[in-house]
Amino acid sequence: MSETPRSVSTSTFRRRRANEPGGRQHSHRVKVTPEEEAVLVQLALAQGVTVPRLLVEAATSRSGESSTERRAAIAELLAVRRLLAAVSNNVNQLAKHANSGEEFPEEAAMTLRAVRRLVPRIDAAADALARP
Repeated sequence: MSETPRSVSTSTFRRRRANEPGGRQHSHRVKVTPEEEAVLVQLALAQGVTVPRLLVEAATSRSGESSTERRAAIAELLAVRRLLAAVSNNVNQLAKHANSGEEFPEEAAMTLRAVRRLVPRIDAAADALARP
């Protein structure tokens, strides 16, 4: 996921890595070009982390995604789940109304549009989690 989902606040995640008992004994210095720096800063900002954290997470990840990206994808799926539960409730209310013999309400069209907007978000979040 190259950008932070709208429903996920980067303030819910730590920017820096948590302190390690005993501290970290090793450090590495990496020189980059101005273009590489711009890319690193942009990626770090998009994920809401520092550049050093971005580099460590990317380098130590077996799947090529950082734990920050994975948490953001999971948070997005949970947000979509909450929205889908609300939409299901609306669909149940519409079905009850339709079964009562009354005219089918205009709100049904709005509910269907909401469902259609949710499906691409679900697909994108699932794709992000399914990437190797």
